[in-house]
Amino acid sequence: MEILVDGDACPVKDEIYKVAGRHGIAVAVVAHGHIRVPAEPLIRFVRVAEGFNAADDWIAERARPGLIVITTDVPLAHRALGAGAAVVQPTGRILDEASIGMALATRDLMEDLRSGGEQTGGPRPFSTRDRSTFLSALDTVIMRLKRAGHPAA
Repeated sequence: MEILVDGDACPVKDEIYKVAGRHGIAVAVVAHGHIRVPAEPLIRFVRVAEGFNAADDWIAERARPGLIVITTDVPLAHRALGAGAAVVQPTGRILDEASIGMALATRDLMEDLRSGGEQTGGPRPFSTRDRSTFLSALDTVIMRLKRAGHPAA
């Protein structure tokens, strides 16, 4: 089991490190810009080349059953789910095959509205409740994977 973090705009990195440490799970924070990560043996930073979707491509290429992807990027989530990985958004929403279709449709609708000149306002501010929901969701996914026979790294 491993956690791959789409790191550029992830607001819950500290929470990921804490939960992963408690379970003994390796974490890779992936980004094209430098991100400081704790000097812990199970946590590493992966710098990818500049370029559109370079971090997403790196994560998607490694997605597999037993791996957890943390991302707000719905197309990346779709790719990761297609490869068998579990996906958790920083707000604590667990995406799966049943929910990814609606998430993609909503994303596409909002993108169409914005490209047509609509002011959509963007996402709501990240809250303390989101952090709490995320911690619970990540624990749920980890326990689910452990029960399915995926040991910690």
